[in-house]
Amino acid sequence: MYKQLLERKNVLVAGGAGFIGSHLCDELIKSANVICVDNFITGSEENIDLLLQNPNFKFIRHDLTLPLDLEKFSELEIFKMRFQGIQEIYNLACPTSPKHYKNLPIETLLTNAEATRNLLDLAVKYQAKFLHASSSAIYGAPTSERQTFAEDYWGYLDPVGPRSCYNEGKRFAESLVVNYGEHKGVSVRLARIFNTYGPRMKLNDGRMIPDFIASAITAKTLTIYGSAEERATYCYVSDMVDGLIKLQEQDSGVIFNLGSLEQETIKEIAQIVINLTGAKVAIETAESLPYLSTQGLPDITRAKEILGWFPLVPLEVGLKKTIDYFLAHKGALGLSKD
Repeated sequence: MYKQLLERKNVLVAGGAGFIGSHLCDELIKSANVICVDNFITGSEENIDLLLQNPNFKFIRHDLTLPLDLEKFSELEIFKMRFQGIQEIYNLACPTSPKHYKNLPIETLLTNAEATRNLLDLAVKYQAKFLHASSSAIYGAPTSERQTFAEDYWGYLDPVGPRSCYNEGKRFAESLVVNYGEHKGVSVRLARIFNTYGPRMKLNDGRMIPDFIASAITAKTLTIYGSAEERATYCYVSDMVDGLIKLQEQDSGVIFNLGSLEQETIKEIAQIVINLTGAKVAIETAESLPYLSTQGLPDITRAKEILGWFPLVPLEVGLKKTIDYFLAHKGALGLSKD
């Protein structure tokens, strides 16, 4: 019904002003018309400032828990919406930081439920391919040391605990996506995203790497909450974006883990940050916070074999790029020594 009439396909990115979403828009704009939808509940206009000057990029401020009629926006007429519709949808709309589990629990649940449903209804209308950004959080905490999660693992988690609005929200969203695929004919994909880092991460939202960098830049002690010997993996954002695009382009399989295989202890990551910033600061440990959880490790065999995807940016290289970003923006971010 909706065929591609323009040289560029029309792609909608929900949550496109957020951390991963804005980097995804940066890459998609090279070959597609991009419609970014965000309500700035956690995203930032600064993340898309340069894109706003691109004629192939349009921003719509909208709460996706409410239905979205794209054909009512006159600024989208240049994309021939009534005739071409949209060819792809990426759903990255969801609060994701640990502090949001306490401050925005209802919003987190409704975004995973109502916003996902509204976007899936758009996919039905336009016969668009649909990619949902899920999370490794659906697996819950590992039941053994260094447990690796494959896509066929069902998970072990508390359905009413401090993180339940996010964990159970993501699990419900996955079920919604899969059932739309089976019963409404939507071409769907699920990306279970493991720890991701890079430029444009927010400060003071409870994420480890930006907290470490901020402490190092401001010459404050780096605090590790929980065990310093816990092992974790972190994927640089450009690798994650590459994985999302490769997943959207393929038609073999639905659920894929996306994450790094490069394991480091939390203490080792803290020390790398200190070394790269040249900071003269100490590392201390403190009791784990209620909204944090032990991390499982990703099995990305399926992504490597089917998508031909695996991360390329080493942790130290990615951390250097991230630190450079924070240093370049330290005035705007309020990063100055006391």
